[in-house]
Order: sequence, then C-alpha cells, then structure tokens
Amino acid sequence: MARPDKAAAVAELKEKFTSAQATVLTEYRGLSVGELKDLRRSLGNETTYAVVKNTLTRIAVHEAGIDGLDEQLVGPTALAFINGDVADAAKGLKNFAKENPLLVIKGGVMDGKILDADAVKKLADLESREVLLAKLVGGLKANLTKAAVVFDALPSKAARGLGALQEKAQADPSVIGGAGEASNQETDTNTPEASDAQDNTNE
Repeated sequence: MARPDKAAAVAELKEKFTSAQATVLTEYRGLSVGELKDLRRSLGNETTYAVVKNTLTRIAVHEAGIDGLDEQLVGPTALAFINGDVADAAKGLKNFAKENPLLVIKGGVMDGKILDADAVKKLADLESREVLLAKLVGGLKANLTKAAVVFDALPSKAARGLGALQEKAQADPSVIGGAGEASNQETDTNTPEASDAQDNTNE
C-alpha cells in the first residue's frame, strides 16, 4: 500500500475509533465470504464490520489516544465499529459466535477503556436501550397514575373534612366562632347596666 493510501486508511480508522460508541475486535479466520456477509447483516446498519491490517490499526489507535489495545491486535483482525446500541451489537456478535465458532471475540474498547472478551460478552447480556427506555416510560406512567389518583382524592377528602367540621361546629359553636362570643360576654360585665346591677347588690 502506498504511503498516501496508508495515511488515508489510518485517518479513517482513527475517525471510526473516535466516533464509535464502542469497538469490538474479532478474529474471523476460516469464515467464508458468505458468512461474513451474514454477520454484517445481523449487526444492522449502525455497526460497521471491517477487516483491517493490524499495523495500520495500531497507528490509528495510538493517534486516537487509546492505550492498551496492542495485545489484541494479533492474527487476522476484523473490527466492529458500533454507532448504535452497544448491547444489541454485542449480543449480535455473541450469538453469531455461538453458531459460528470460527468467529472469536478478542475484546474491545468503550469510552476509552479496554475491554477483554469476557467484558464484551457481559455487554451482550445487558438490556437494550429500547427495553430500558420502555421500562423508564412504564415507570413514569405508573408514577403519573399514582399522582393523578392522589390529586383526584384531594377534593373529596377536603369535602369530607369540611362536612365533619360543619357538624362539629353545629354541636359546639366555639369550634369556629364560639371563642369570640364568649369573650364578648365577658366584656359585657363592664357595661353600665352591669355596674348598676352590681351596686344594687352591694346595697
């Protein structure tokens, strides 16, 4: 490969490593062209699966600021650049490897962190983004329903409380305004009529 072509290939790999949500490294030795096509199809449109040269990939990885991936860049290597749901893509790779043991998951990188093969397989066991969003929406709906029930109950509770207060006030007026009436009666003892009555008593 001529130098300009190598530089372009490195730049393209660097851009893919930088922009991808995650990248999974695989060994594809022994897989036919048809099987590779089936693998690409199973990964969907948001994952790019490409056979790469290890020497160029090492350069691209270092230029992208990723350290620790050299050990996985041995033997025939193909990269799955995941731009969509990481769990879905990892699940696709894991399932394909079960049916086609010639596909070997070496490891990968996500958020700048190096993943070994077991870590990639654990990603495949995670719930997809769609499932998590569905659960989140379901939880929000449940909370909104509970809130609506509480708000609906507030007027009836307030009405019952007012009704109980009204009944209590009828039996005991001091509950609402009785205290004010009682204090008025006490102050009436200081009126002139009350004073005359008291003087007559003293006589």
